[in-house]
Amino acid sequence: MIVPRFFLAIALPVLAAATSVLAVPALAQAGDLKGVVELFTSQGCSSCPPADAELARLADQGDVLALSYHVDYWNYRGWSDTLSSAASTERQYGYARTLRRKNVYTPQAVINGRDHVNGANETAIARTLDKLSAIGAGLTVDVSVESTDEGLSITIGPGKGKADIVAVYFDEQNKVEIERGENAGRTITYRHSVRDMETVGMWNGQTVNLKLPASVISAHPGRRCAILLQVVSPDGSPGRILGAARI
Repeated sequence: MIVPRFFLAIALPVLAAATSVLAVPALAQAGDLKGVVELFTSQGCSSCPPADAELARLADQGDVLALSYHVDYWNYRGWSDTLSSAASTERQYGYARTLRRKNVYTPQAVINGRDHVNGANETAIARTLDKLSAIGAGLTVDVSVESTDEGLSITIGPGKGKADIVAVYFDEQNKVEIERGENAGRTITYRHSVRDMETVGMWNGQTVNLKLPASVISAHPGRRCAILLQVVSPDGSPGRILGAARI
């Protein structure tokens, strides 16, 4: 469904390097992932449940970092999405600027910050991931993350360009009973819904070793964490994702 809307002036928050970390040791690296799929969805959109199911399948598949962003522009249709945020809507409109689109829609899947397809189309998502990898637009920079009791250690490998190091906090799953709106009466389990993001560092093509104290991750109790190495325009619009890792 196409939802026209005026572009929002946005800027990704550049916050201090304070992020909370999981207490269980873990290690992840960009080489483990084929790509990043970001789904823009809403509990109030009748076209979205098949895309939510596809996002869940990708999350279980394991070789893709699958993230779900619940937008808030459907909330006026009789049901306020319990996971929605203005920040998710702003991120989608930022991608619209980057991809030179005049509008946004749900369900939209943005892949590696470089292309988009209908989020319910499993074949299109797979083909786009393969196409981007074939032309060198996959995850080309190694990102590794290690979590210990002391905090989070992030290593970004060498490469070309400049990018932000972004921590993404998301829920493993949320089961929601939708009472009104286009999906009234349905109970849907949402996977990997993003609840917060913060920029924790910058990368300029050289190897970066970054340590975040455990107090930062503890500010997001019960949530999982992923790291994106993402190009961000001067106006804050998100762009190409060069690398990623998850805890």
